[in-house]
Amino acid sequence: MERIRKWAHEQAAEYSGGEDRPLGGYLALMGVYAGGVAGAAGAARALHRPAPDRVSPWDVVQLTVATHRLSRTISKDPVASPLRAPFMRYAGLQAAGELHEEVRGHGLHHSVGELLGCPMCLAQWVATGLCAGLVLAPTATRMVLATMTAVGGADFLQHLYSVLQQADES
Repeated sequence: MERIRKWAHEQAAEYSGGEDRPLGGYLALMGVYAGGVAGAAGAARALHRPAPDRVSPWDVVQLTVATHRLSRTISKDPVASPLRAPFMRYAGLQAAGELHEEVRGHGLHHSVGELLGCPMCLAQWVATGLCAGLVLAPTATRMVLATMTAVGGADFLQHLYSVLQQADES
């Protein structure tokens, strides 16, 4: 076991190139993700709710928009900042309705901060949760999909309105 630990530390040192890269934290998060997927699969099996043979194109569209919107809400929305506060430091505004925050801490603490502050990183977790929801609680999950898709569409229209308003003023 000590040889494996030494080998892992050597690999981490070689990989990081002197930078603080929390590979152990990433590995722990990968384990949490895999455990969540295994737990959802086990729950689906126990509840006799198999995954569908195929996913409809409409489901994929809603999953895409809802994943985008929910990932940005979790990672950038001011109202969701209490979820990120233990792992991030407020650094100002980034865009309309979005915060700029910097990751703090080391190891797993830092890794969780990177995950929570990155909408693209978080998207895989959100999409997996929504897909699991379609199997385990399809009615409630479809309401979440509809809500987040509507919010995403409304965001798009708000930005379009702003662009058109600015063009009209020019």
